[in-house]
Amino acid sequence: MFKALFISMRPQQWVKNLVLFAGLVFSFNLFQLDLFLQVLIAFFLFCFLTSGVYLLNDILDLNSDKAHPLKSKRPIASGKLKPSTALFFSLLFIAIALAFSFYLNWIFGLVALSYLVLNLIYSRYLKHIVILDVMAISLGFVLRAVAGAVIIDVEISSWLIVCTTLLALFLGFGKRRYELVLLEDKAVEHRKSLAEYTPYFLDQLISVVTASTVVAYAFYTLSPEVEDKLGTTHMALTIPFVLYGVFRYLYLIHQKEKGGSPTTALLTDKPLIFDILLWFFFVILIVYL
Repeated sequence: MFKALFISMRPQQWVKNLVLFAGLVFSFNLFQLDLFLQVLIAFFLFCFLTSGVYLLNDILDLNSDKAHPLKSKRPIASGKLKPSTALFFSLLFIAIALAFSFYLNWIFGLVALSYLVLNLIYSRYLKHIVILDVMAISLGFVLRAVAGAVIIDVEISSWLIVCTTLLALFLGFGKRRYELVLLEDKAVEHRKSLAEYTPYFLDQLISVVTASTVVAYAFYTLSPEVEDKLGTTHMALTIPFVLYGVFRYLYLIHQKEKGGSPTTALLTDKPLIFDILLWFFFVILIVYL
């Protein structure tokens, strides 16, 4: 049971919560041990919170997951984990995460609560509404970034919000395209909003957010405001890594049909992993040294 529970918690998805460290890195506080520990605690609290949400979502999507070729293998959909057991641990994880979040910082607690409410609304309503379904997912990433900033009481950069939103939209529309192509005629049975999408329409949306993501990041690195804040004019040197990362992910979506899980691609595609590590290395080198 505990093995099935752990799988249902989707620990591989915890990589998304690394967005919480963005505020720490770009506020020159990465090597401040006390602040690093605060963000690290916040990271684990969000891992508990997101796992609770995943369990709850799997319970609500039990019937539709059974019609999915991949999601039908999940412990709850396959019958390896009872819905009642999953519900108990879901509520437990959510309660622990929210209680400690408000104890650490009431503003951080409100952000965590907002994330929970957003996901509950998404699971019941927004996931069935075309375009808004992906926008809700991107808002979840923004709330993670905001949570990482408020826990250490640093300014929330508008550039951070813009770049996070666009990147999340890029990943979200790529996932919808994968689902549509994979499920074909059964797509609507799994997700109602897929009836309103077509591969061509999604390709257009992906093209828009791809260009917007790259341009927004380029403007961020070249912004005089950012140059003054970071004390460097060399952030533009990281643009090639962002370009390659975006192009590589488009290659995985269109040529390798691996757009179903951005986290799986992130954790398994070696060129993409190497590119992200290089980007992070050069960011630290430029900002701190």
